[in-house]
Amino acid sequence: MAKLPVDAPRGRNIRAFELLGFRVVREGNHIAMSRDNPDATSTPLTMPNHRTLKSSTLRTILTQVHVTRDEFLDAFNQT
Repeated sequence: MAKLPVDAPRGRNIRAFELLGFRVVREGNHIAMSRDNPDATSTPLTMPNHRTLKSSTLRTILTQVHVTRDEFLDAFNQT
């Protein structure tokens, strides 16, 4: 299993989550994103608006939005 990036840049994180179906709802101290699901529900995602994210923060976000590490890394490497 590949490791998450240690200091992942904010722009690449946003683009990776957009590839996974999320869209930016608003930005402030945090970046709020949302994904519409086929069953008419939505999955919210909130990440701190920092220049980089630690791997532990990223891992927590992935757990909360039910995205696997491999899915995220595939999208992250495409950016």
